[in-house]
Amino acid sequence: MSYALLEQAPLQWPMREGETAGKIRLYEDGIFPTPDGRANFVSTVYRPVAEARESRFPFSLTTGRLRDQWHGMSRTGTLGRLFGHVAEPSVQMNMQDMARRLLMEGDLVHVTSRRGSIVVPVQASPEVAVSQAFMAMHWGSEYLSGLSSTGQPLAGVNALTTSAYCPSSKQPELKHAAVKILKAELPWSLLAMAWFDEGDALQAREQLKPLLTSFAFASCVPFSNNTPLAGPQPERSGLLFRAAAPEAPGDETLALLEKIFGLDGADILRYADRRKGQRRTIRLTRTREEAELTGFVLAGDTSAQVWITTLLRDELPAQAYGRLLLLPGAKAPVAVQSRGRVVCSCLNVTDTAIDHHLRLLAQGAAVPQTDEARLASLQDALKCGTSCGSCIPELKRRLRAARSDLATPPRSVIPIRQLA
Repeated sequence: MSYALLEQAPLQWPMREGETAGKIRLYEDGIFPTPDGRANFVSTVYRPVAEARESRFPFSLTTGRLRDQWHGMSRTGTLGRLFGHVAEPSVQMNMQDMARRLLMEGDLVHVTSRRGSIVVPVQASPEVAVSQAFMAMHWGSEYLSGLSSTGQPLAGVNALTTSAYCPSSKQPELKHAAVKILKAELPWSLLAMAWFDEGDALQAREQLKPLLTSFAFASCVPFSNNTPLAGPQPERSGLLFRAAAPEAPGDETLALLEKIFGLDGADILRYADRRKGQRRTIRLTRTREEAELTGFVLAGDTSAQVWITTLLRDELPAQAYGRLLLLPGAKAPVAVQSRGRVVCSCLNVTDTAIDHHLRLLAQGAAVPQTDEARLASLQDALKCGTSCGSCIPELKRRLRAARSDLATPPRSVIPIRQLA
């Protein structure tokens, strides 16, 4: 294998020198690089994890990768499209553990091990067992940070992990640490989002990095409108900045944040109540008779995020809102319909669209009888899973979950007059 050959076409590894094609499996000839050519098996004695959970640290924190990200995200972390599947840092817990600790989805929690502590939103997950927690290994200090009560910058997830490693393989035991999880009392919160011109999002993100340690909790991630790859609609990039603190910061900090997000012009809608720590800044971009929300900052009361983020991220018309965008509260002044969570990042297919197609299958006269046929139907109708294929495992899980509905034939509806 050589760079010259790779420039001509993709190659399958392993490929020995002098060969023109690679092999599907390594050592498929049964010959191994040992003195006698036979494989050597090493018998190891079971060892428990280096750090078992106990009463002070009652949770087993496991770490792992996200579907669309890679290691420290030095490259994948610059593409908003790859945040469509998992948009922001979080720690996942079992719903029973959350209920016992009176935690709600999105609450901020302190996750603390013997080595350090971080603040992060909590998320319920049916895939996490009781007394366990999961956090993606990618959430380093470039994306997740804050400032401790002693004034020390908070690092990312590796502030929690242990330095223990296997003496034989030298593999670090980063995937398990004993932690405690406590609710963080940070009553003042902030959410900022905006679209940026091509290339400007990366520059703005660099400008935002110093602000990550201006709050007790802060995270900053890119996002995208996830237009289908090779489609006619141009892809847009934006940034999402989230923060929380015991009290509102100074006006100069918020003014700098607004400037970086391009929300410092004369045509910006504003509301501010310094005494209550409330501040809302809105940018509407008008094109002829249409208006689009292209940026906002919610500070203090961020409950409007449940609808205003959808309005911006899904590029929905905002002409009917105007100054109503400055209103606080979780109820939208004009109804907003979310497209749903992105499942297929390549072709911008959401869980809502997938569930709708599965319902149509269940109501049809000829229901596909196998998961393979149902997957083929999904791919044919929505094209999900036909590009890079990374969403196929999730598509199969959704098919298995919907299997009972698809297996039940639709009931016949008998008109009332026939029953009389």
